[in-house]
Amino acid sequence: MVLRHVLALLSFGLVVTVSDAKPNLDGIYALAKRRVPTHAHAFSFSLADGDTDSFVVSDVPAGIHVQCTTVSACARGFYAYLSTHGGTDIWWTGSRLAHLPAHLPKVGTPVQAHAIVPYRYHFNTVTFDYTTAFWDFDQWELELDWLALRGVNLPLAWVGYEYILIETFREVGLTDTDIATFLSGPAFQAWNRFGNIQGSWGGDLPTTWVNDQFALQERIIGRMTELGMTPVLPSFTGFVPRALATLYPNASIVNGSQWEGFPESLTNVTFLNPFDPLFTTLQTTFISKQREAYGNVSHIYTLDQYNENNPFSGDLAYLANVTAGTFASLRAADPDAVWLMQGWLFFSSAAFWTNERIEAYLGGVPGNDSLIILDLYSEAQPQWNRTSSYFGKQWVWCELHNYGGNMGFEGNLDELTHGPLTALHSPGSSMKGLGLTPEGQEGNEIVYDLLLDQAWSPTPLNIAAYVDGWVARRYNVKSLPRAATDAWQLLSATVYSNTDPGSQAAIKSIYELAPALTGLTNRTGHHPTRVPYDTNTTILPALKALLKAGEQQPLLKLNPEFAFDVVDVARQLLSNRFIDYYDVLLAAYNTTSSPSAVSAAGHTLLDLLADLDALLATNDHFLLSNWIRDARSWAHGKDKDKNSEAYAAYLEYNARNQITLWGPDGEINDYASKAWAGLVGTYYRPRWAAFVEYLADTKQTGAAYNAATVSAQMIALGKAWSNGTWGTGQGETWGTKGDTWDVVRKVVEKWA
Repeated sequence: MVLRHVLALLSFGLVVTVSDAKPNLDGIYALAKRRVPTHAHAFSFSLADGDTDSFVVSDVPAGIHVQCTTVSACARGFYAYLSTHGGTDIWWTGSRLAHLPAHLPKVGTPVQAHAIVPYRYHFNTVTFDYTTAFWDFDQWELELDWLALRGVNLPLAWVGYEYILIETFREVGLTDTDIATFLSGPAFQAWNRFGNIQGSWGGDLPTTWVNDQFALQERIIGRMTELGMTPVLPSFTGFVPRALATLYPNASIVNGSQWEGFPESLTNVTFLNPFDPLFTTLQTTFISKQREAYGNVSHIYTLDQYNENNPFSGDLAYLANVTAGTFASLRAADPDAVWLMQGWLFFSSAAFWTNERIEAYLGGVPGNDSLIILDLYSEAQPQWNRTSSYFGKQWVWCELHNYGGNMGFEGNLDELTHGPLTALHSPGSSMKGLGLTPEGQEGNEIVYDLLLDQAWSPTPLNIAAYVDGWVARRYNVKSLPRAATDAWQLLSATVYSNTDPGSQAAIKSIYELAPALTGLTNRTGHHPTRVPYDTNTTILPALKALLKAGEQQPLLKLNPEFAFDVVDVARQLLSNRFIDYYDVLLAAYNTTSSPSAVSAAGHTLLDLLADLDALLATNDHFLLSNWIRDARSWAHGKDKDKNSEAYAAYLEYNARNQITLWGPDGEINDYASKAWAGLVGTYYRPRWAAFVEYLADTKQTGAAYNAATVSAQMIALGKAWSNGTWGTGQGETWGTKGDTWDVVRKVVEKWA
């Protein structure tokens, strides 16, 4: 058989060059050594001809052989063996792939599969702030291995963008001062890249950050290509410092719209129209410098110009000229360029983006294979079906699910197994991929695993069978108690079978919101607080079943994923109970004049939050201190000199502000809230304590409730907290505290 690497994605008539480098499987062999070191010698790989991404796993005298048509398919074939025959897996919480049996199980009848779509995509632009903002390469290494093994071959690669952008801006005469007024802080760069915000609060973006992130990106890109993935690279978007209009007075430059109530100094971002020749100059400079830095590793470029920022004009000719000029600039820089855009704008600004305007905008790009559109929220708000499959342009069915890194349980497993296949086989479909586009990568891991696995099955996966297999390899112990599987079967059939159109996204817990008398419960939309299931018949029995399994098989308590899940389910129990006791507080306030009755009702809420903080503190994956530690670590301040301490404080401010006020004055307050130990104890609980005290005081004095006064108090608390330094306040500790099993048992006894 002729062995070769397929340099193009040939399926479905697509031809997208992956790399100009000579292909090999060194990256897959390195992956095997990294993740299954004691068994790596038993795995061999080879490339063969084929028109789709496919693999065959079979027994050979020396062990296990994976034959594949692409490097990415080899990684997926390797994973198919490890997960199905080896009973192991890799998770966001860590890799357990090394826990293979001492003697590798035989494959028997060869296992083969092919991808049902040529693209398997991952990342939302904002994931690079909500989740990965402060990651080092060790964290990226786990992520990239997770992606490769699950068959992702088209990941977004935004890290280090600012380094090349600054060099590009300098070449057209912009000064470092001009540029500094434009760039945003480390925790908010995605929205600067989107053209929603400009500038920074808390200090200008440091050069050290820019240089360090560029160096990190070099390693990320190298690893992506080793693993057979085509990185989706940044490009010049058109958003520029305001000084460019002075420097080039004849250029076609406009200002964008205000975003989310930010002051004009931080929004109304300046935009260079793509049909201006200067746009092509900047684009060719940017892509040339990027190619010099990373090599000719991809011809696919991410470029979003109207994310929650409407065009200067709705005229059809103007919209077509924007895309025509943008694409022409890409092709001037790279003759093989393919433009990738998020389709979020067509949903979020649906009033502006009529079908007529969408067709004109997309029509500015010649050819259907020149553009890839991410149908960003396919599982709940698909746009492909109202746009005639994006008028023939190729697009990717995406699962968004998570906004801002919210951590509440939610999912619709049936939709994830049926929805993509329905879209793929619909008349005239131009769907070419499946993808994950969560804003934050936090919890609910099963819903993401399922979709990536569905990308390799031409028929809908059987959910009950899938859950059984998922639980078995997640917990990976002999004699797994049925109670563990029962817990997840219950959750999958209820919590993860949500068809409520008003709450199809990770559910936000109301204790994470600024306290108020109204507007917290039963919210719908993509930050829902409405709980579409009965806690007493779902969460509570699932938690008890997991605890029962832990008692029946003590080895489960040593499993990191089992411990994570027990804490997570207990967290959801307390989150839902908080709603019940919040309602009790409202009833006490609205039906009595007694300050003590209000205080007593409020005390129950505060007691619950204290228990929640203690619960989360027992597990390393629920710690605020990790987020802050990761941010501060980029200051490299081991010597504790003054400069490194100032830089660390700047990074910590960015980290703190994003998950609380999200803006200098709470412009998107609590959008990126988290159920983290430390955040609950030092921020949410004090806010609710102040709220309860205020309510009791109004009963004492007879004063009327003043929502503006309460809001101002909460913003003031947020500003003070954002400027804090972790480890200097009462109860602020690094690392875990307490025993998970003792704390969970007490939670169940007290709050069940």
